[in-house]
Amino acid sequence: MMETSKFNPTYLQAKAPEIFAIARHTASVDDLRASLARMANDMMFDAFDDYDVLSEGSIIRVRDCAKVLIRLMTRRSEDMARFSVARAILDIARGHERPDLTPAFYAELLYLFLGLQGRGPGSALADLHLIPSRYENREAALERSLQLDDLYAEVNLRMAKYISGLDDASVERRQARQQHICSRMQGSTDDWNDWNWQVDHILREPDEIARLLTLSDAEYKSIQMARANRLPFGITPYYLSLMDDAEASGHDRAIRAQVMPSLNYVEKMAEAQRFGHCLDFMLEADTSPIDLITRRYPSICIFKPFNTCPQICVYCQRNWEIDDAMEPGAMASQKKIDAAVEWIRAHPAIHEVLVTGGDPLAMSDSEIDAILSQIAAIPTVERIRIGSRTPVTLPMRITDALSDILARYRENGRRQVALVTHAQHSYEITPDTAAAVNRLRTRGIPVYNQLVYTFFASRRFEAAFLRRTLTRIGIDPYYTFNTKGKEETMEYRVPIARLLQEQKEETRLLPGLSRTDEAVYNVPGLGKNYLRANVHRDLISILPDGSRLYEFHPWEKNISRPVKTHLSEDVPILDYLIRLDAIGENVHDYETIWYYY
Repeated sequence: MMETSKFNPTYLQAKAPEIFAIARHTASVDDLRASLARMANDMMFDAFDDYDVLSEGSIIRVRDCAKVLIRLMTRRSEDMARFSVARAILDIARGHERPDLTPAFYAELLYLFLGLQGRGPGSALADLHLIPSRYENREAALERSLQLDDLYAEVNLRMAKYISGLDDASVERRQARQQHICSRMQGSTDDWNDWNWQVDHILREPDEIARLLTLSDAEYKSIQMARANRLPFGITPYYLSLMDDAEASGHDRAIRAQVMPSLNYVEKMAEAQRFGHCLDFMLEADTSPIDLITRRYPSICIFKPFNTCPQICVYCQRNWEIDDAMEPGAMASQKKIDAAVEWIRAHPAIHEVLVTGGDPLAMSDSEIDAILSQIAAIPTVERIRIGSRTPVTLPMRITDALSDILARYRENGRRQVALVTHAQHSYEITPDTAAAVNRLRTRGIPVYNQLVYTFFASRRFEAAFLRRTLTRIGIDPYYTFNTKGKEETMEYRVPIARLLQEQKEETRLLPGLSRTDEAVYNVPGLGKNYLRANVHRDLISILPDGSRLYEFHPWEKNISRPVKTHLSEDVPILDYLIRLDAIGENVHDYETIWYYY
């Protein structure tokens, strides 16, 4: 088990005596804020001035930690957070009881103070460190090449703990699962490969699922409660076949988590329904100028003609407005569709239309054809993008006939048609998905992926292995989304620091075309904030439970009138590491996470 007892005020003071000496001799919180800010600035200056006695990594760590501490000490940060880190430090120094401060809070301060000294844990990939060559020219190149061979051998060892749905053993296992499910559901192979049969046989009740798959007690109860509270839920027979009906290997952990809600999720959603709370986290109501349309950026709008899916992702952004899987009446009226299309036509700034929902590919061929023809008739639309998870949850939906319809609206040099899907884990990727993607790509329709970086896809090299698998079948990584800060999906959330660590350590080891995705945080009402560039956000506080409080800046801050910033309370890093430890991960592999701000 992970050792957390050291994260306490006594250990913290022992590791950062200078800071607490300053605190003990300071008369007030305001004086302490100023003193610690000056100290951090001096330490940063000294690190760069005496650079010849520190490693480059240590200098950068001092710089980053100094910037964070200075920001934590400002009055603006304290007022926005409604919490004073300086007051907490002063109370610790004076021996005052602070029962509100958790081990996760002490852990954050410990690593921050160690970083100010140029200390703290090194990279888990330190054994992969490339030693500067002592040779030149061809000899240097040969040595460097050998080092890179050793480096990637280590990377492959780390990726080997994951499997894809393309592996021979996975294919064989899924074929057996399909035969079992078909037999129990009295379906034939032709039925199985018919997307309409799949939709007609969506699994909704815990007992019918339990006949086809071994459920844990928690899974059974959560599905039962979800149905009792009329929460959106459903699993296609195909997607159920991707789940292993055997002793828990953990391979299908992410797949189960996609569709099987936790008890906390069900309780929170039921509570919101009971009290009439709207769970519109992204404030789509504030960015919808007309029914069916969402617009956050100048040149693109979202068009939502179909308000349901063959199955519902637990952490769906629009779980607040979807009633159930393939709920009757989900298709918008022709009157509303016509009005939305005319609205797009009246706004020539819009060059791209993202058709989503719900899942628009769950509509019939004729309905898809009709809607695309209306959009394509707008002369200013240069790209039609379709958002659909069917290549992963229902790949037999991507028929030749549907692919031909999509390709019909592609006009080289005039209009692009693209599909963006959502593959969450390498174990979801099957030969069926590969065939579906190939049908699209051979017709000139590119396919991209949006990964939601949840706990269940966040282990070391897990997302990297997914990207590697995706590019093998012709899906280009597009976005990696930080999990939204929705209260009902707390079990899915991952600290922003972990996504930054993944992008800058693991992803960086992949070839360029396997790491084309951009890590983003979706700011409610405003849109994507690019996480790789920390100029778009500030860490303004460490809250008592160890959560980092970030202030996100709007994307248009430099090109438009002032817009309000957005505050987001993150997941405590220590809590995340404890969860990793509980599933058997070596948390020492993650220790540089503390220094991604």
